[in-house]
Amino acid sequence: MHVVVMGCGRVGSAIARRLEQIGHSVAVIDQDPEAFRRLGPDFAGRQIKGLGFDRQTLLDAGIDSAGAFAAVSSGDNSNIISARVARETFGVQHVVARIYDSKRAEVYERMGIPSVATVPWTVNRLLRELLSVKVSELWREPTGKVLLVRVTVTDAWVGRKLAALEAATGARAAWLTRFGEAQLPTPTTVLQDGDQLVVAVTDELTARVHEVVERGPQEAGH
Repeated sequence: MHVVVMGCGRVGSAIARRLEQIGHSVAVIDQDPEAFRRLGPDFAGRQIKGLGFDRQTLLDAGIDSAGAFAAVSSGDNSNIISARVARETFGVQHVVARIYDSKRAEVYERMGIPSVATVPWTVNRLLRELLSVKVSELWREPTGKVLLVRVTVTDAWVGRKLAALEAATGARAAWLTRFGEAQLPTPTTVLQDGDQLVVAVTDELTARVHEVVERGPQEAGH
């Protein structure tokens, strides 16, 4: 998959190098050509000087063939504008923005653009979003026993009732995001394409959740 990364700071360069190491093609955009030094001499991807929300800059970076876009510059406004251009103008499926202002982050989540705060696991979280992992950890309560994970509804579960997914995984749904709007589901809620669930699980259940979400109800024995 081709991935465009906007911002070649510490996080952006780490993401770009990691993506290239696991076999993806990468283009990095930054206004400052000196920033590309962080990529190191072995980086083989494209290095594009320019603004991440400029149409021609994005085209030079191969946005029209990209499967994912990460906006990880130092500016919230630049990141969200770039993310929206990638999603809305070029139709990039997997888009994520790094946001410093938590209040803004909530707004962008409602737009359907995952946002990541500046915390130590930023790089791993961004990679999970970009590479379309269907189950990713959002929050863990203080004792560490219960966590909330986000589940992207897979094709195999579209048209199925939420109760069936809960029964197959042992997870309990906290809320559902559909068309950018959060709602409290019921067991009779029928899952739709594009739905994202936030479910409560324990560590013992996470492997089962991954398996059931990826393989679907029949393969999981339900």
